[in-house]
Amino acid sequence: MTGYARSRVLHKLADLMEERLEELAAIETLDNGKPLSMSKGMDLPGSVTILRSLAGWGDKISGDTCKVNGPYQAYTLYEPIGVAAAIIPWNFPIASLIIKAAPALVAGCTMVLKPAEQTPLTALFIAALAKEAGIPPGVLNILPGFGPTTGAAIASHMDVDKISFTGSTEVGRLIMEASAKSNLKPVTLELGGKSPLIICEDADVDIAVEIASLGLFFNMGQCCVASSRIFVQEGMYNEFLRKASEKARNRVVGDPFQAGVQQGPQVDETQFKKILGYIESGKTEGAKLLTGGKRIGEAGYFIEPTVFGDVKDDMKIAKEEIFGPVMSVLRFKSLDEVVKRANDTMYGLAAGIVTNDLNVANRLSRSIRAGTIWINCYHVSDPALPFGGYKMSGIGREQSLQAVLNYMQLKTVVTPVHDSPWL
Repeated sequence: MTGYARSRVLHKLADLMEERLEELAAIETLDNGKPLSMSKGMDLPGSVTILRSLAGWGDKISGDTCKVNGPYQAYTLYEPIGVAAAIIPWNFPIASLIIKAAPALVAGCTMVLKPAEQTPLTALFIAALAKEAGIPPGVLNILPGFGPTTGAAIASHMDVDKISFTGSTEVGRLIMEASAKSNLKPVTLELGGKSPLIICEDADVDIAVEIASLGLFFNMGQCCVASSRIFVQEGMYNEFLRKASEKARNRVVGDPFQAGVQQGPQVDETQFKKILGYIESGKTEGAKLLTGGKRIGEAGYFIEPTVFGDVKDDMKIAKEEIFGPVMSVLRFKSLDEVVKRANDTMYGLAAGIVTNDLNVANRLSRSIRAGTIWINCYHVSDPALPFGGYKMSGIGREQSLQAVLNYMQLKTVVTPVHDSPWL
């Protein structure tokens, strides 16, 4: 297919996703547990937007002409890398599928995609829509299975030319190892995070609480960029803790299909128990539990929105990724101090800054080692914005033109030029 034709087919898939939005959203909520209002109002429309944006690159990828010494002319061109593979997580099943499949398909690759074993249903539904949209057989292949078997087979397969993975840093290491032991397939990794949110005492405390609550509790806290280390300057610290705890207590937790519910269950029993274990470690290590910390009810995997104060940098809840509704608040005095502490982590996926001082915002945004910096906002995403991490939060970028180029090889072509005055 031409790039233009691929673009048209992907736009048709976007049309079908919009037509079946209600059904897809319901399946996403059944699969994942997130509130239906979020599936309908954010995840599905956002995924369609990403799909349309990336589809638009189909006929716009071009190389360069190169000025070389001697009687030669040269140019570069981009070619599809070949068979691409993707392994996606369970926290944003539809969005993760689109973020990985769309750039591969628009680049001209075929794709084998493994959804998370916890949330395979929407991927299978979208496969049916892809067929209806006109994506040829064998181009988009959904392969459900478990990580140690299906995922490992994909990562080590000699006929897979590229792999993209979103998930834990631990599994990301295994993906790289499998690549090295097989055919050295290039990898894109979007891995764990322990993102700092730095709240300066010149900020409005109510705005700071809103940003912090969104940053941490969004999607039941199951978000790789969650603001899970909240540094509050000492002049605002006590007031922030009081208001953040009150807001957490008022958060509506319950059946994700009910209107007004802000937080559904955690994705499964394993994650549920992991989060409760972190809460216990916070109490044991001396953090101050201000609200929450317990299971809600006897059925399902519901956890109270939890806020810890007096958290220290060496505590487990301040160092390890919790992936749940647990807010850890740390006190700081100076900017020099908070820069050092914010960067003292193996992760570097995202960070947030809340301040009314432009000089402070500029200084911190250039000093924090992370792939995305949000100033006076959080969780703002757009298809035009490259997304990925520093350090052990990953390799490469997704979204934007960069995502498409991840699935292409760059070739240089050189030919002689005879008897031309134009060299």
